Amino acid sequence: MPDFNRVRKRTLGELATFQTRENTETGERYIAGYFSVFNSDYELWPGATESIAETAFDGALSDDIRCLIDHDTRLVLGRTKAGTLSLKTDSRGLWGEVKVNPMDQDAMNLYERVKRGDVDQCSFGFDILEETFEERGAEVHWTIKKVKLYEVSVVTFPAYEETEVSARKQELNSIQKRAVQAWQHETLQKLKGEAHGTENIIAP
Repeated sequence: MPDFNRVRKRTLGELATFQTRENTETGERYIAGYFSVFNSDYELWPGATESIAETAFDGALSDDIRCLIDHDTRLVLGRTKAGTLSLKTDSRGLWGEVKVNPMDQDAMNLYERVKRGDVDQCSFGFDILEETFEERGAEVHWTIKKVKLYEVSVVTFPAYEETEVSARKQELNSIQKRAVQAWQHETLQKLKGEAHGTENIIAP
């Protein structure tokens, strides 16, 4: 079982919104929308962005995944294993639909909030299995290529948590430190080579 205090979380702001639908014949209610949008840059802080590649969820949706309210593990809206949460990817992103339990007051309250438009955004919890980093002039960018998906959430306030920003800043510091060390090593080796070449010069 993952430590949900350490699981990474990403929220998508206005890029992905939720809607409700009701089956008029059966009375069943659903909340549906995109939990992730591919190839869109999300700002971590000024000059630093992140995006989700189309390959990110390949192989991840066969796991037992929950749909939560605000990442709260006590507030489960649906679950893929139970057939109450459906997830799939298309050219836009990761789409999901959860069947609302009419006997769960928390779920019904959320359904009504989404229906009114008071709550309409999303997030997902995961671990990164593969990613790339690049510098774009004065800016930096991470592309998440593959993830281990644990949960998806309907959230009230979609924003990067400070812990996520701090973690990325630490990663950037490590990347920059390694780059400086590599440059120093390369420069030292070059200077040693030049000095060695000078020693071999025979004066006329």
